[in-house]
Amino acid sequence: MGPRTFAFAVLLSIVAVPLCAQTDSDAPDPAQKKAAQTFAAKAARPVVKTAVLKPLTPRERTLQLLNRFTFGPRPGEVDHVLALGSDQWLDQQLNPDAILNGACDKRLGDYPTLGMSAEQALKTFPDRGAVTAVADGKAPAPSDPVLAAVYEVQVYKLQQERDVKNANDAAQPRLEPTDAEKDALKKQGQETAAHIAGDLFALPKQERMAALINLPVTDRIAFTSYLAGNQRNLLLADFTPREREAFNAMSAQIGSQYYIGQELVQARVVRDVLTERQLQEVMTDFWFNHFNVFIGKDSDQWYTTSYERDVIRKHALGSFHDLLLATAESPAMMVYLDNFLSIGPDSIANGVDPKRPNAKRGNRGLNENYGREVMELHTVGVNGGYTQADVTALSAILTGWGVDKPGQAGPFLFDQKRHEPGDKQWFGHTIKEGRNPDGTPNGMAEGFEALSILAASPQTAHFVSYLLAQRFVADKPPAALVDRLAKTYLSSNGDIKAILRALIASPEFNSRQYFRNKVKTPVEFIASAFRSTATDPQNPGAMVNAIKTMGMPLYNALPPTGYYITADQWMNSTALVDRLNFAYRLANNKFANQKFDSPKLLAMGLLLPTNPAVPAAKPVVATRGDAHIMGVAAVSTGAATSTAGADVVLRVLEATMIGGAVSPQTNQLIHKQLDQQPAGANATDTLNLLTALVMGSPEFQLR
Repeated sequence: MGPRTFAFAVLLSIVAVPLCAQTDSDAPDPAQKKAAQTFAAKAARPVVKTAVLKPLTPRERTLQLLNRFTFGPRPGEVDHVLALGSDQWLDQQLNPDAILNGACDKRLGDYPTLGMSAEQALKTFPDRGAVTAVADGKAPAPSDPVLAAVYEVQVYKLQQERDVKNANDAAQPRLEPTDAEKDALKKQGQETAAHIAGDLFALPKQERMAALINLPVTDRIAFTSYLAGNQRNLLLADFTPREREAFNAMSAQIGSQYYIGQELVQARVVRDVLTERQLQEVMTDFWFNHFNVFIGKDSDQWYTTSYERDVIRKHALGSFHDLLLATAESPAMMVYLDNFLSIGPDSIANGVDPKRPNAKRGNRGLNENYGREVMELHTVGVNGGYTQADVTALSAILTGWGVDKPGQAGPFLFDQKRHEPGDKQWFGHTIKEGRNPDGTPNGMAEGFEALSILAASPQTAHFVSYLLAQRFVADKPPAALVDRLAKTYLSSNGDIKAILRALIASPEFNSRQYFRNKVKTPVEFIASAFRSTATDPQNPGAMVNAIKTMGMPLYNALPPTGYYITADQWMNSTALVDRLNFAYRLANNKFANQKFDSPKLLAMGLLLPTNPAVPAAKPVVATRGDAHIMGVAAVSTGAATSTAGADVVLRVLEATMIGGAVSPQTNQLIHKQLDQQPAGANATDTLNLLTALVMGSPEFQLR
């Protein structure tokens, strides 16, 4: 097939729309866009179904469990869990530390900052402030030779920038290099990089970084800036993960802290696809979205990694009380919702000191962002019965909760001097001024008390239960289920495992009414595309960009609401066409050098104990071209696919990737697409096309 964008939005409409030859930058034609809009409108509308809950079969129940609590079942996983027992699988997943995860952990080793503290990560990828501190002698250069070489390069670039600025300040007009001078500098840099590359490749792999950091600073800058193409790819592939970090930090302009976030997002998609601890990662995704922080907010660039690791993932299957308190003591949350800026109006930090009654009072005060969101979004919900006065009071209770030197990646800090003194009337409670046993002030105790009250609140139990049911059962979850989950929440003191067990055991979760009724978010779609086809994620950066193109840049939800997870947020024509184009590129080995093996996928499906081959299908032997795909009659050059052969392949792919049959309408439209194949299509082209069509089908968009 030609290099075209595969905008087969036809699968999402009643009327078949022929595929059009497009470049990657082309927008979908009006017919395709209308087709996608038709399906989007249908998917976003709630389906009116009978109130009788018809139970799922054991196989369907297993598929439901895997669709909701993994990022998509892998080929054969439904059969495996059926044989193991879904309850046994659930028990294992609810105790993730006991699950071997070697293959995933090995891949995550490519991202060393995942295991670092925020301070360590910032030292590895320093921002402009850290570089300036070393340049000005206010902070020592690192003792580690590789890291010291990084700072040496960054400080040199900073000094160059200062020299240019000083020269421009003293000269008129502004001194800028001409285009010819820029071209000459670039050519010289490329020549230097090529020469150094030759010298490094002549060395054993383990000696290359040592040789690089011993070069003059100008040579290091030229090499890391201008090395490109295969030479760059080969060198980086031979570096250790830590050496790649150093190379990237040296190649960056002044300030390389954004690489911390790049490692985090790439590790996220690798983990989603490869981890054996799927339920833990699904819950990590859920709770991070619930307690959202925006990685682009100031120092959250280096706090977000430890926030996800030490706060969200650590408590994702624990108690809601502990999770809530952990988020409140996280620098990432304190920075994101500005609580580190909040100062009690009558606090010592604002100039009010009983020992100095004549001292001048400051004009700083409360920042209510966190106090509001912790009630509206984290606990009782917008209809939880609180008032604006309660928001103000809780903000006063939480004064002093902040961060020690956030610009330098310092830890959480409670500062008593910033805390608002006195008793507080809040949410129907009197929060007494916090005191230690010896009578000294302890304002932090007030925050613990208030957050514990929120965690134990019936309103919180209902709100959290609603959100869990919305994520794992239906966009508009049944009220009876939410009420039962809320009772479990209260009786178990917010035990997350207990709530999940109650949800999974519920008649609603195990009913046909709520089977395959949740639309996948972009990250769920991408991860399930890789998992359902047993495809190894070789280019995580490209996957991250694809998810961003579909409207869900990871860790970049700006509002504290996080990303909405209901169908109406993702069912629009542009988003659907993006998904369908991705399916085509992936299946045809056109996605960022990602290797995709559709014959292997078909073979895996045929070898499953439940493979759905059609007994009545009679092979049609082609007279030329590729005659068979894994023993199934295929396309002869210039001829249409045999209906029998295509049906067998299609049913195997659907069973392997989706877990069951699709609608007759979808299959009919897939066959129409096959009929429109260009002359000369061979068996592999046909199999790739069928795989992409299944991946782009409405049924694959649902979980």
